[in-house]
Amino acid sequence: MAARKNASRRTSKAKKTSADFMEKLKQFVRTKGPDYLLDPNISSIGIGYKVKGDKQTSDLSIQFTVEHKSAPEGMAALRTSPIPATIEIDGVAVPTDVLQRSYEHTLKIVTEAAASPRKTRIDPIVPGVSVANKKVSAGTIGCIVYDQQTGAPYVLSNWHVLHGPQGVIGDDVVQPGPHDDNRTQTNRLGKLVRSHLGAAGDCAIASIETRKFKPEILDLGVKAEQLGEPDLGDKVIKSGRTTAVTHGIVTRINTLVKINYGLPVGEKAIGGFEIGPDPGKPASNGEISQGGDSGSLWLFKTSTGKASNIMAGLHFAGEGPNDPNEHAIACYAKSVFEKLEITLTPKEKDEDKTPGAGGGYAANFLGVRVDAPKLSTATRNDAVKLNNSEVIPYTHFSLTLSKSRRFAIWVAWNIDGNQIKKLGRNVPFILDPRIAKEFQVGDDLYKNNRLDRGHIARRADLIWGGDEEAKQANIDSFYFTNITPQMDNFNQGGLGGIWGKLEDAVFGEVDVDNLRVSVFGGPVFRADDRVFRGIKLPREFYKVIAFVEGGKLKARAFLLTQNLDQLEALDLDEFKVYQTSLAEIEQRCGFTFPANLKSADGSEGAARAPEALAKRQPLQSLSDIRW
Repeated sequence: MAARKNASRRTSKAKKTSADFMEKLKQFVRTKGPDYLLDPNISSIGIGYKVKGDKQTSDLSIQFTVEHKSAPEGMAALRTSPIPATIEIDGVAVPTDVLQRSYEHTLKIVTEAAASPRKTRIDPIVPGVSVANKKVSAGTIGCIVYDQQTGAPYVLSNWHVLHGPQGVIGDDVVQPGPHDDNRTQTNRLGKLVRSHLGAAGDCAIASIETRKFKPEILDLGVKAEQLGEPDLGDKVIKSGRTTAVTHGIVTRINTLVKINYGLPVGEKAIGGFEIGPDPGKPASNGEISQGGDSGSLWLFKTSTGKASNIMAGLHFAGEGPNDPNEHAIACYAKSVFEKLEITLTPKEKDEDKTPGAGGGYAANFLGVRVDAPKLSTATRNDAVKLNNSEVIPYTHFSLTLSKSRRFAIWVAWNIDGNQIKKLGRNVPFILDPRIAKEFQVGDDLYKNNRLDRGHIARRADLIWGGDEEAKQANIDSFYFTNITPQMDNFNQGGLGGIWGKLEDAVFGEVDVDNLRVSVFGGPVFRADDRVFRGIKLPREFYKVIAFVEGGKLKARAFLLTQNLDQLEALDLDEFKVYQTSLAEIEQRCGFTFPANLKSADGSEGAARAPEALAKRQPLQSLSDIRW
């Protein structure tokens, strides 16, 4: 096993074969195994100890399993050929062994008399419970894994559980699976992100969008933290949807198994290893694998018989319906993790803290409650949800993200002028690991052009409070969810510079109570926004500044327009900033501000949307603002 070096953990039988020669056996199975599987009667090929009668010997062999054993005269009817008694590998005659055995993936659901807690909707989710693509029946969550690049958390299971023959990337994944509860809209967990079906394994991952999670496996009480490689005779344990906790012993390694996944996929050769029952820990019904266990994790056992934190493999199949021998098949952990580009360790960075550790936008920050905007029905349906809420928290700010536009609908943030810190900008722009990549616009949009990655909630507004709090707010401000494409002179000089100075201006021009201000801002989405690199670029932005002066709540609204008429040339330098009303922002953006904030709007005609922008005068300087 790669993750453990203790020789005492290996069986005495395994020691009889040198590591170099074992690698030659594995290489033979990898390279020649697929050719043998072309024989319709051969169901697998692997490395195991030769069986004589019903007893396992200490003789290592190239072990074949067949659908039907037959005398030579009956082989023609089976469209099969005899398997030689020995196969020469590197000048050594290695004996073969032929067992009657067949396989099928463990997704077929059996009728059960009573409901199980493993088959109900849970929050937080844990490994060992029911999950599936909305088009599939039910399998098992194996473990919580993380994207190697972004650190986004996913659930790991099988291809035939999370993807399936009729599935596509992006499909909804539900917990529990539809066989256990057909209310797929209520039970949505996330989306199918990546999958693989082939020699590397039967595996897939799905995002976690609507629930919290705990990595400890149900009824085992441990979480997978390392990857191992199984040896013959290793003892393993799993926790599956149907059979719950079962114990096994590795009986064959480096095995290619032929499984029929049905139309339109057909037969596939899947790499893995075989597990038989542990006679010292028999299952209550003799079954270590049943329908619905697909996707569960096999862990190595410690010397005391407990589950370790080392993953041996990903369960994906068991014996066929007419096979008298109880056994299971698992994919190798290393192959699965390499193919899916995942890790068991959350992505580490110098500032490794959960986004939003500071609690998000505080509605009571000004001493009077000012709630975040309330979305219209259409806008709410377009909002990305995190933990079943469209409000996504960060340190000192919160936002709601549009699925279709992939930018924030609104961002709400608090500024404490008494505690502002000065911190450097040496922080990378990154995707939020809590949110699916498909709902975020990353760096590709901003390469080799004049588009800047512009903060909605200003970085300088957010870095206040204690040192660690300010540091985390600085980091959180650089998530792409708080970024929109803006021209490189958007906040630099000229008339556009007014936009970047609004928050500073309120502190300079108004006697703000307690030096505290709350701000709402974001892009205005229009149907005729120009498309660049497949992304619609907003050309209007809004900002609402709320503060208390002399004990009275006040609010002022502003709108900025950006000329995007010559998008391809990106020769865009025309910015106009208007003072407007909250009513106009609501009309343009598909949400409503709280009633007390609208009552605090001091603009002329605050109760109605003003006339067209063409008929109004833009702000020429900060002195034009009516505070």
